[in-house]
This record gives sequence, C-alpha cells and structure tokens, in this order.
Amino acid sequence: MPKARAHLLISGRVQGVFFRAFTEETARGLGLKGWVRNVSGGNVEAVFEGEKKDIEHAIDLCYKGPPVSHITGIEVKWEDFTGEFKSFSVKYW
Repeated sequence: MPKARAHLLISGRVQGVFFRAFTEETARGLGLKGWVRNVSGGNVEAVFEGEKKDIEHAIDLCYKGPPVSHITGIEVKWEDFTGEFKSFSVKYW
C-alpha cells in the first residue's frame, strides 16, 4: 500500500476535551506516526504518516472525536510522505 502524509487543522470544540489524547490513541492504534498539538484560536493541528487507508480512517475518527468534543470542520492537506517520525506524539509547542 502507498505511504502518505496528511496535515490536518481541526476546528470546533477541540481544546480542553482530551482531543489530543484521543488523536494520539487513534493514530497509535492504526500504526500511524506524526504528532498533534493545540494551536491558537482554539484549533488542533495534526500530521499523520503511514498507509493512506489508515490515515483516511483516522480522519474519519477525528470527525467524531472524544465524547465532549464538537468538530465543525477538518482541513486536510495531503503531502509527500517523508518517513521522518519514529512514533506519534503530543506536542506542547
């Protein structure tokens, strides 16, 4: 299967609702690598690398999010796979 990379900007009620932990658990469960972080304006940004079908599944799950979240949109930018990540992590920068 082809390797892919997706850069996401997730908007809605996604900060303070365990969205980063949910995303990390989702990515690791699907064998994806990359990172997730909060950004100004109340959004969450994430990068997934791995099998394209697994990334697409992760994006679908992000639309649901954890129980108290409310997702109003996800911007997805497909990029070239780099293989730069060893795991998936939560970033605090």
